[in-house]
Amino acid sequence: MAAVKEYDARIDTKKRVTLRGAKYDNYHVQEYADGRIVLEPRELVAPFELSRKTLAAMDESMKNLKKGKASKPIDLGAFTDKK
Repeated sequence: MAAVKEYDARIDTKKRVTLRGAKYDNYHVQEYADGRIVLEPRELVAPFELSRKTLAAMDESMKNLKKGKASKPIDLGAFTDKK
């Protein structure tokens, strides 16, 4: 694969490297014994992933719904687009 951008960088006095025009805020870093450093863009939280606590709460809610334990319907009409 051909490089889209190529330039030389140097480490500053605080051992940092500046990425020019970085497209992402977070990167996963891999350092190899031969000196190579690989940066891959990362999300801090995996998108569309729910925590175990949230999934457990949803399971409990479904059990309650099947048992007939549910609140009365909520009117969400105030949030709909009126044209």
